[in-house]
Amino acid sequence: MTTPKTTPLTMLITGATDGIGLATARQLAPQGHTLLLHGRNPDKLANAQKALLAMPGVGRIETYVADLSHLAEVESLAQALLQNHQQLDVLINNAGIYRTPETRTADGLDVRFAVNTVAPYLLTQRLLPLLGSTARVVNLSSAAQAPVDLDALAGRVPLADMAAYAQSKLAITMWTNQMAFALKEKGLQSPMVVSVNPGSLLATKMVKEGFGVAGNDIAIGADVLCRAALAGEFADAGGKYFDNDAGRFGSPHPDALDAKKNEAVADAIEAIIGKLEG
Repeated sequence: MTTPKTTPLTMLITGATDGIGLATARQLAPQGHTLLLHGRNPDKLANAQKALLAMPGVGRIETYVADLSHLAEVESLAQALLQNHQQLDVLINNAGIYRTPETRTADGLDVRFAVNTVAPYLLTQRLLPLLGSTARVVNLSSAAQAPVDLDALAGRVPLADMAAYAQSKLAITMWTNQMAFALKEKGLQSPMVVSVNPGSLLATKMVKEGFGVAGNDIAIGADVLCRAALAGEFADAGGKYFDNDAGRFGSPHPDALDAKKNEAVADAIEAIIGKLEG
């Protein structure tokens, strides 16, 4: 699918050095948008920027280095963006992790919860001053969703790889719904916040390393993220869940439809952030 060219926008994509993030950037760059690329590895980030700048019709490409498993670096990333920009039209919280040798972060969290759940929450909250009423926040969910153990989220209970990943992906879906509700309740001129399952077992490094399979065409995921960023079908999708395996908006895990459980997850994330700041 080719996304129609629109007025150039300013877009931030986390985890943009490979996988779905880079594939999405490759689709958006020739449309002339200003792309703010985040990555953990400076060399890979520079290579991604170079490759995109070689494409025709490309607009401005900026790069930002941060390890999202360290919440202090998430704060620094947000501050750099706030300093450099007055407006952000699209935030795609794409960065994610499934399997890694070291599962505990310096902040005492499971790395899956830190990167997949807490970091995007913190980054989105800090960038709200840049995100106006027509802006969009696209959060990467997954078909893998499991009930969230709040003690595990807080780093008090260890989990196996799949349990941590599935819980972290339900948790981001839950805080997405809670944030959309809270912003609407406050009557703020706020962004559209949506969660998206980009497609199961796509050909990403995460899938290859975690499941030992080649995976499906990565363009499946990039296409739907571009649609979520630009297409009219997502204009009023705040608080919804798009299941790209089914090709439509649908229902996530039942816990994400429970307002009290959503609020409890958001409160737990706020407590983690507050503890680290304190």
